Amino acid sequence: MKDLLTKGSIPILLGTGGVGKTTIAAALGLAGASADLNTAVITVDPSERLRDALGLAHLGGQPTRIGGRQLAAAGLDRQLRLSAMMLDVTGAWDAIVERLIADPATRRRIFDNPFYRSLTAEFAGSEAFAALQQLYDLHQTGAFELEVVDTPPASHSFEFLQTPARLIRLLDSRTARWLFTPSLSAGRIAMKVASKAARFVVRELERFVGANVLSTITDFFAAAAESMDAIVDRLHKTEALLHSPAVRFVMVTTTEPDRIRQARELLGQMDSEGLKLAAIVINRFLDERTWSAVADSAERPLSHLAEISELRSSLTRGDGDADGFGRLIHHFEEYRDRTLDEIERVAAFARELPPGVKLAIAPEIEAGVRDLAALWRISRYVTSGTAILKPLEAAASRLRARPRPHQGDGSPSLKGSS
Repeated sequence: MKDLLTKGSIPILLGTGGVGKTTIAAALGLAGASADLNTAVITVDPSERLRDALGLAHLGGQPTRIGGRQLAAAGLDRQLRLSAMMLDVTGAWDAIVERLIADPATRRRIFDNPFYRSLTAEFAGSEAFAALQQLYDLHQTGAFELEVVDTPPASHSFEFLQTPARLIRLLDSRTARWLFTPSLSAGRIAMKVASKAARFVVRELERFVGANVLSTITDFFAAAAESMDAIVDRLHKTEALLHSPAVRFVMVTTTEPDRIRQARELLGQMDSEGLKLAAIVINRFLDERTWSAVADSAERPLSHLAEISELRSSLTRGDGDADGFGRLIHHFEEYRDRTLDEIERVAAFARELPPGVKLAIAPEIEAGVRDLAALWRISRYVTSGTAILKPLEAAASRLRARPRPHQGDGSPSLKGSS
């Protein structure tokens, strides 16, 4: 991961909601700043927890520098250059209109248009578009040496990459321009709707504002006619940035089987689009206790899991309260088996990765991400490599092979343990 955090690089994080993508983005930003790069993190997370973790009183649409006092309180160099900004979805669209349309009355006409409001709020990818526009603007200023982008959660992370092309098809459609020319009369519109291509465009556009409101769509294209070419040109430039060597796509996932499957699918989709995934971060992989066990005992990295089998032996000897002790042991055994499953699943996934895709892993932070110190811990995990995987997989294999005590005839009952 350190190879991706270089001057001029733009790591763009992809992933569905709930995988800790924003946390990983902030942690990578901190790692970049620690590598003496002037770093900005663009996030979409409105949560106060992230703002508080960064030690900021406010997180808005302009980059805000993390203060030296907050950095020093976390044991970090107070001279680190790390800034953060939070995405303003509607503001990004409005800023483009204000920049490209000089006439105040025309701008107000667009802002008040129901189609425009629906387009900016409900279009599948409107948040992605806003994120890309802020990235484009920030990158053009040259103010930062490293820009880490936390993309909006999506039903599928690939939506983010497809957004510029989809908007280009929508706003630059020849049929749309032909259909919604201001000079057309209602009769001419009705005639053109009869064509198959026109019906398709109308159906696509009307889903933002409802049926039988062609006038609002017509008014939008009329008001934006002079600037539409400039808007589409900006979309083309944004799409070109996504394909530039500076951009490094990083997939964030977790260890659940469905998340791993989605990561595999993304690899194939990006390859088909000519986009290369630079790295995958598997977040919340095991717990810190298991990670520290590897460091504490390289020869027996999962000794705390092996001890769980010994608890079952104690139960079969009749030590302690059978019912209560049995339920407790069952809980520990589930934890052990879940841990072994995770290790084997991640190790197998790592072996499948194409040679050009790097892998990074980070455990679950027990106390959660509450401050810069916790972000720094995650940052060190993510940039520490994956050497831990080999001893973990070997130890898991040995534990799987060991015979385990089991409940036989006459042993104490485990009522309520399932």
